[in-house]
Amino acid sequence: MYIPSHFKMIEPEMAYKFIDEYSFATLISQHDGIPFATHLPILINDDRTYLYGHFARANPQWKDIENQRVLTIFHGPHSYISPSWYETDRAVPTWNYVTVHVYGTLELVTDQEELMGSFREMVQKYEEKDSPYQLNEVDTGYIEGMSKAVQGFRIKIDQVEGKEKLSQNHSPERQKRVVQELEKSPGTNEQEIASRMKMKWKGTEF
Repeated sequence: MYIPSHFKMIEPEMAYKFIDEYSFATLISQHDGIPFATHLPILINDDRTYLYGHFARANPQWKDIENQRVLTIFHGPHSYISPSWYETDRAVPTWNYVTVHVYGTLELVTDQEELMGSFREMVQKYEEKDSPYQLNEVDTGYIEGMSKAVQGFRIKIDQVEGKEKLSQNHSPERQKRVVQELEKSPGTNEQEIASRMKMKWKGTEF
């Protein structure tokens, strides 16, 4: 990923926190000689060495993916930035966004207990704490049958890179104008970008 130095996410822990927060990702590999992508939830293990998840077995991507070096993209908030918000007419439109790319070698998971463990972790992550749904209360035969329709995987991480394009290449005054305009929008993306800009530059008085 092209990352100018002023947009680089420096702290590794920030990238890992981002992966936890925006865990619905795009997994890209080569399939039959061309790029192939699947959109799916992907988790990261506690010691930050592996990503893991599962494909539908009907998805052909998994059939030739083992031992490939793959790219997983975690998408965050993004927003259009209008040049009309600046103090000059010598400007052009742009886009602010945050994303993390993870590279690593993919291994297929064949152990049923490991696969079930990943199911439990996903349910625990995404279900509300007071949800009545409990995976261990679902009919065992039904779960075993459904597990045959998926192919688990884990990705051994070898590179993580994050990009925060949050108007760092503009003056504090211009950043302030951008934040003020974004905060006028009811959109979630605009509000999140404004919040991240303020957190990134908390030394600037907004």
